[in-house]
Amino acid sequence: MAANVFLAVLLAAVLHAGWNAIIKTGLNKQTSMFLLSVGHALCGLVVVSLYPWPQGGVWLWVLGSGAIHMAYQMFLAYAYEHGDLSRVYPIARGTAPMLVLIVSMLALSDAITAPEVAGILVLGGGIALMARGVLTNGESRRMLPYAFGAALATAGYTLTDGLGARASGEPVAYVGWLMIASALFYAPAAVALKGRAVLRASPRAWGLGMIAAAASFGAYAIAVWAMTRAPIALVGALRETSILFAVLIGWVFFRERLDRGKLIAAALIVAGVMLTRL
Repeated sequence: MAANVFLAVLLAAVLHAGWNAIIKTGLNKQTSMFLLSVGHALCGLVVVSLYPWPQGGVWLWVLGSGAIHMAYQMFLAYAYEHGDLSRVYPIARGTAPMLVLIVSMLALSDAITAPEVAGILVLGGGIALMARGVLTNGESRRMLPYAFGAALATAGYTLTDGLGARASGEPVAYVGWLMIASALFYAPAAVALKGRAVLRASPRAWGLGMIAAAASFGAYAIAVWAMTRAPIALVGALRETSILFAVLIGWVFFRERLDRGKLIAAALIVAGVMLTRL
């Protein structure tokens, strides 16, 4: 992986942790996620106006990814209703690289070196250790199925968007269209599950939602661009350094517990990132 791609993916990781923290602060997580999706659509409309329309086959990737992103947002919002940022985020994000790696090795042509595989595995070990506190610290286990659902969706859209961006030839435009599609899927699903109350929000909530959307859009546009320059599994794993940033945000801003297990897990995550650079 080239140095510029490596640094860009790390920036995407910071942005991703940041928008998750904003969603976590909201009183109604589905409302916060709805505002995020509206912001996504607005960002997407601006971006796609600068590019030609995608060719026929690309639309299938866009629609498929939009549906997967909708599922991801649903699962993630429900998980944050039951767990802390520093617990939900590692589980939701940490399982995905393992799934992406397995599929990439079996079904795709991306070349992944032995040190990169080792880095992904060490990174995954750190993520698993960071997430185990939900079982040992008496935290709510109701968040587990939602967090694992978000992880499965993450693996799905990582693979779908990596291939879709390559097929489109315009990764930023592709992200713009999929964010529009995701919003179109998410809004009716949220209303169906939570009622019209999910659509009502204060001006402050709208402002935070737009900030979160801008951070999310930027993070994912960078990641999808990186997937056109480096192996999908490697980019997907490196993005999971956002877990380190999320834990720090949880500790500093939300006063969440930072115990020895989290510190050891953070060290493993850093070691995994270093291995991916060999």
